[in-house]
Amino acid sequence: MYEGFLTDVKGIKLGHAEDKLALTGTSVILCEKGFTAGVDVRGAGPGTRETDLLRAENLVQKVHAVFLTGGSAFGLDVGGGIMKFLEEKNVGFDVGVGVVPIVPGAVLFDLAVGDSKVRPDFKMGYTAAKNAREKDESMGNLGAGSGASVGKILGNDFAMKSGIGQSSVKVGDLIVSSIVALNALGDIFDYEDGKRIAGVYDRKNKKFLDTCALYEKRLNDYNQFSSANTTISLVATNAKLTKANCNKISQMAHDGYARSINPVHTMNDGDTIFTLSSGEVAADINLVGILAAKTISRSIANAIYSAEDSGGLVSYKSIK
Repeated sequence: MYEGFLTDVKGIKLGHAEDKLALTGTSVILCEKGFTAGVDVRGAGPGTRETDLLRAENLVQKVHAVFLTGGSAFGLDVGGGIMKFLEEKNVGFDVGVGVVPIVPGAVLFDLAVGDSKVRPDFKMGYTAAKNAREKDESMGNLGAGSGASVGKILGNDFAMKSGIGQSSVKVGDLIVSSIVALNALGDIFDYEDGKRIAGVYDRKNKKFLDTCALYEKRLNDYNQFSSANTTISLVATNAKLTKANCNKISQMAHDGYARSINPVHTMNDGDTIFTLSSGEVAADINLVGILAAKTISRSIANAIYSAEDSGGLVSYKSIK
């Protein structure tokens, strides 16, 4: 396991809520004082909310929460619950007659695991926000990672259980942390250790298969699970960043995906990374981006290392 957690950046709160029987859930990152934010979407099948306002030229400069959720597009309902929680605390963008909490978010597809008719909703979003704490070290089968899986090209009989991963890196006063809800089509690697740790797994012969090699052999046969993916993440930092800078950090952070997930950013994924900046420490944007990619890769590995068997899927813990 790699060290550190998302909430190592001050001003961040993290909360989760899930349905343990249906195997779906939500993870909410609160930044009630308002953090500068950006996003970069690389997958071709995203499900997102309020990402346009994060473009550098648009009005709103600060966000008050970001959510990562299961439930596919149905899961976007959690945003309303988070807004309700923040409005009750008078947190949001001042519009004169009240406040409007700014709450972007992204979804992953977990309907093929657990009960596809149960999805994160308004109530779950509110509960996750209410559960948010300044120190959260939870990883594995919870929140948005409750129904997450990887290596899905041959379906659930060969897929493996994934979940939520966190980590952080520090250079002097600079902190860059991340959280990942890992739900990828492809195979997963511990980049720094140089080994495959999850993916398409042949339980009978107890060995990994190669997703890219399978595609090369029988491409037309793999449409069944074409939309059942998407890895969604958030990078947090205490660096002083503009909206444009945050968008660039999100872009650079996708290098962490590329190092640890193969294939990635496919037509079958909606891969998305948000960035939040508290604006406390002057830092070179290149260094922040390098560290963002590093912590994303580490959080991906931690999502695998901390996951447990669930929903008929095997985990790293049971095959290592």
